[in-house]
Amino acid sequence: MKRALSLAAATVTLAAVAITYAVTATADPSAAGVELDTSRPGQLLFLDAAGRVAAVPADDPGAARTVGDLHCRRFHSSGGTAVCLVAEVRGGLPGTSALILDSGLRETNRLNLAGIPSRARVSPSGRMVAWTVFVTGETYNATGFSTWTGILDTRTGYPIVNIETIPLYLDRRRHHAADVNVWGVTFAADDNRFYATVSTQGRTYLVEGDYRKWEARSLRADVECPSLSPDGRRLVFKKRVSSSADGAWRLHVLDLATMRETPLAETVSVDDQVQWLSDELVAYAKPGAAGGSDIWAVPADGSGSPRLLISSASSPSGFEVTRQPVGATT
Repeated sequence: MKRALSLAAATVTLAAVAITYAVTATADPSAAGVELDTSRPGQLLFLDAAGRVAAVPADDPGAARTVGDLHCRRFHSSGGTAVCLVAEVRGGLPGTSALILDSGLRETNRLNLAGIPSRARVSPSGRMVAWTVFVTGETYNATGFSTWTGILDTRTGYPIVNIETIPLYLDRRRHHAADVNVWGVTFAADDNRFYATVSTQGRTYLVEGDYRKWEARSLRADVECPSLSPDGRRLVFKKRVSSSADGAWRLHVLDLATMRETPLAETVSVDDQVQWLSDELVAYAKPGAAGGSDIWAVPADGSGSPRLLISSASSPSGFEVTRQPVGATT
């Protein structure tokens, strides 16, 4: 059987929690987030230092922020749908609730999962939602970490809690292994094609998945936490360039037609799934003061230099990717 059976008894119990997920719904108009007008275009949404969903104008991210009362560990939004990952403890074990939200940040579905929140992503249309949780370990730098990644089709309401059993082809050969991990899903505009990271036998791979056919194939090695550009032609990802904790990853952009990769001007290690703000600009969280994080931006062609967008913040996203200029703070 798979890796979970080789873990300690507590982790096996944790697995049972993940499998017995629940989907619920609420139409409470007083749900969290009512302070935010997410229907207004040209906003950047993010989590503040307290984990609350907040918004600033995309063309003036240094302006006063509007803060809601919804708290998340990870957050992402697109196409009128948002996902909020909430860390919980159930029976002494870590758990995650994946809250599926509408454009007013009102809860429409909830999935109770195992593990610690790690990644969250919504497709451009808002139909498909993905999440990743750590079921062992709390960082991608940890040895022996294990992730479970799920996908929810909001139109059908059907969730796949752990996608690591998807038929996988590495170098065109069907791959079977007990150590497969999948994380960092990003969706194409057709709500069928998706990209993700797969690790197995000590290596990481970028894979392209087909949701309807339910299969995935490798495209290249050494790609982690991909994020697809609005034009669907490029992926920004983190590439491991060092085995040390400092400087472990460097952001790169991959041209999917030529498979040419370009290092970005950010040289500090970034452990995040990057958000495209436009076809030319990407945003990401990196360590800030007092153990927190700030949101920075950098051009997607390797030029320029990083610039601070929003201090004391993480999980940048927006219900519609803006194509207007994005300002910067100093």
